[in-house]
Formats: sequence, C-alpha cells, structure tokens
Amino acid sequence: MRESRLFKIVYYLLDKGQATAMELAEKFEVSVRTIYRDIDALSGAGIPIYTEAGRNGGIHLMHDFVLNKVLLSEEEKQEILTALQSINTAQNQKSSQTLQKLSAMFQLNSENWLEVDFSRWGNEASDNQKFELLKSAIIQCRSVKICYANSCEVISERIVQPLKLIYKAKAWYLNAFCTQKQDWRIFKLNRILDLELLDQRFPYRHVPKQTDTFEEDYHLITLRFPKEMAYRVYDEFDPAQIQRQTNDDLIVSAKMPEDAWLTGFLLSFGTQVEILSPAYLRELIAEQAKLIYEKNKP
Repeated sequence: MRESRLFKIVYYLLDKGQATAMELAEKFEVSVRTIYRDIDALSGAGIPIYTEAGRNGGIHLMHDFVLNKVLLSEEEKQEILTALQSINTAQNQKSSQTLQKLSAMFQLNSENWLEVDFSRWGNEASDNQKFELLKSAIIQCRSVKICYANSCEVISERIVQPLKLIYKAKAWYLNAFCTQKQDWRIFKLNRILDLELLDQRFPYRHVPKQTDTFEEDYHLITLRFPKEMAYRVYDEFDPAQIQRQTNDDLIVSAKMPEDAWLTGFLLSFGTQVEILSPAYLRELIAEQAKLIYEKNKP
C-alpha cells in the first residue's frame, strides 16, 4: 500500500510540478506527518525530491528528473504502445520510429492488432494530410487559415487558433478560437475545404469545457422507419432514441438542428422515412422532394 502511494506521489509531482504537504495529505488521505515520512523514504531511495520553505515553497522534484522505464508495469507498457498504434494512422514516419524504439526499450512485441484510419473511403491522402497539418498547428501553437463550408450553406475564409482535435459521433472536429468571431468554434474536419499553416503563433490557453447544452436549442423530431432500415437507423441514432414497434417499425425521437444539413439528412433516406412531427418539417421535406422530382423528371 505504501509503495503504491510513493509512486503516486512521484507521478503527481511530475504532473503538477510541486505540491504542499497538506495538498498531498488530502490527495492520498493520510496525515501530513505520513507525507513527510514518505518524502524521506523517497529521498533515501535515490529519488531527487526536496522541500522548499517560504510562501511559494512546497515539495518538488529536480527539474530534469524522469522516471526510469522499469517503474512501468507490463500492462502500462502495452497501454503506451497501443496508444501509439492508434495514432500511427497517417503513415507518419516519426510515429512509426517512436513505436519501434519504445517496443525495443520495453522489450515487447508491438503487434499491430489495432488500426484506426482517419480518412474517408477514396480520400486517404487528403484527409491524412489535413489531420497532420492540424496536429502540427496544435502542438506548435500556430494559427491556420481555413476555407470552411458551414451547415447554413455559407463558405468563408477565416483564421483560427487550433487547440484540440475531437472525435465524436463518428466524425472528427476541430476546437479552435476564431479570430474573426473572437470566440470558440467547433469545425467539422470534412467541411474544411482547404487550410494553410501560418507562421503566426499564439499563446497556449486552456480549451473551455464542452457541454451538450446546445441541444436545448434543438427541436424534438419524431421519425418512423420500416424494419428494413434498421441497419442505418442504428448507425445514425443512439439506441435510447429508438423504439421498436410490434410490427418491427422503428420510431426515433431525437433533438436535431433544423438547418440545411437536416433537410439533406432526411432526404437521404428516400421513401424509407416518415416524419411524424413536427408538421412543418414534414411539409418542408415534401416540398423539397417535389422540387427534386421536377428537376429530375424525364
């Protein structure tokens, strides 16, 4: 138990930089006296740990201290290699070399049992290049000029400060600060038509915590699908939003944004979707279907 706590103290200090004895005592639910005994034990074991008095004092590790690889368990080593395998998807030579070096250092066989591909079918080179450019921009804190097509059918150029790549709901998104809007924005990677990595750098800042409160502004939409569409319904919607009827029809109730994307999304189901509510959306889709017919009738 104590040995585990000693390692956790070291990990905590590596992550935080420094901590007070009281902070560590509360963190690990022991007394301050016990923490000081732990510090003595770590120092006696050769860990370069020291305390500093004063207003800004506390418990520190030497600045250039790194953990020896033997402190990692076999499971932790495998987790590190798995994480590298999962990001080694854009045929990145550096990632491959890092994976090879760590495999040799850990003396483990990094079997490639996991494969993640960021690209869409038939668009591998473009999608992977986009991902790598944005990853570099985030790591180097460099601004990016993008050409973006939003869901309101508007294509615009803007300069953004990219902070995080997010994978959610089967798609990649970029969380960035838009210099034009002077606010945080979420950009879908597939809608970034072009991007240019700029020399302009920006100070790192913490990304604000994302919430799903935006769904409060969405309207509840109810749809009916025949059982033959089950494969796609379960692809597109959460099981909690789906109710199977006695005749095996599927009723979906979900909050969705009412914009051009939704119109195209519903039309993509063709005759295999019935809009139960709201009524005005049902009329809109019917009108759009008529326009499609008029444009394509023989």
